[in-house]
Amino acid sequence: MTTNAQTDVGFHAKQHGRWHWSEFAFWIVVLAVGLAFPSRYLIMTEILRLALFAMSLDLILGYAGIVSLGHAAFFGVGAYCAGLLSVHGIINEPVLALIVGGLAAMVLGFATSFLVIRGVDLTRLMVTLGIALLMEALAERFSNITGGTDGLQGIDIQPIFGVFAFDMFGRTGFFYSLAVLFVLFLLARTIVHSPFGLSLRAIKNNPLRAAAVGIPVNKRLIAIYTVAAFYAGIAGALFTQTTALASLDVFSFERSADLVLMLVIGGSGYLYGGLIGAAVFRMLQELFQWITPQYWMFWIGLVLVVIVLVGRHRIHAYALWLPNLILKQIAGRKAAVALTDNEAP
Repeated sequence: MTTNAQTDVGFHAKQHGRWHWSEFAFWIVVLAVGLAFPSRYLIMTEILRLALFAMSLDLILGYAGIVSLGHAAFFGVGAYCAGLLSVHGIINEPVLALIVGGLAAMVLGFATSFLVIRGVDLTRLMVTLGIALLMEALAERFSNITGGTDGLQGIDIQPIFGVFAFDMFGRTGFFYSLAVLFVLFLLARTIVHSPFGLSLRAIKNNPLRAAAVGIPVNKRLIAIYTVAAFYAGIAGALFTQTTALASLDVFSFERSADLVLMLVIGGSGYLYGGLIGAAVFRMLQELFQWITPQYWMFWIGLVLVVIVLVGRHRIHAYALWLPNLILKQIAGRKAAVALTDNEAP
């Protein structure tokens, strides 16, 4: 009986983990947009960084149920690590510096995970927020290292692999960020569709029941929190490498809060939610800032209220109503033509 149940679970997990045609279409569209709008490389690179950052939060919020308002702590550590490595010439290869920045954030994530898993939602919110504020205070305190409010000075990112130099138009930064996002997405997708990922879903749904069936709840939460910190650190290092900037703003509360808004827009619990939410959030921000520079936050807040009240699924159904109606009409006409052809002598 147990063997049959395990076989069924493994079969469904394998089926669910297979690539769907819509996933291929998503990445093809992303690449096509990048090639079609070369004048918008800078904002598209920013969207890619936000997408990676949002995906890191989705790993703990959407799959493990760990709420956080201080995810910017790991983003900031990765950003400053990449900047310091560049300023002091310790590591000149951007890809290697990117990995080191992620590892530095991962160490912080592992060290603080023991505090985060001890509480429930409200406690976790306060602990994660406190960690981010503490890191910002430390960065300001040691201004001789971080540059304080002025930020790091003299950041000069060398060409990737000694060949692809960062240009002022952002072309190299865009394709570099896209490659990093895609590789880390593949890794995250493997994680969430593995038995480890299934155990995270069980913990999120009912941690007591998960512990009762033998899942090491705390160890699983520590592991995914550490992985999410690594992803956030990579996003922070990408920020520094593609903008040549690193200041106290990387630890700001607004940066963490924006992630939650992105997941509200795109949805949590599936990796594409963070990617879509980041793109929609940044485009809405750009649109509303162009329409009304003073009150753009009001309109974004209104959009969020509408999403919460109406529901994301209903909005999705409304958006697809007209295309589905057109497809039904086309299918009906094809069926009528086929029936006429069959009846013809």
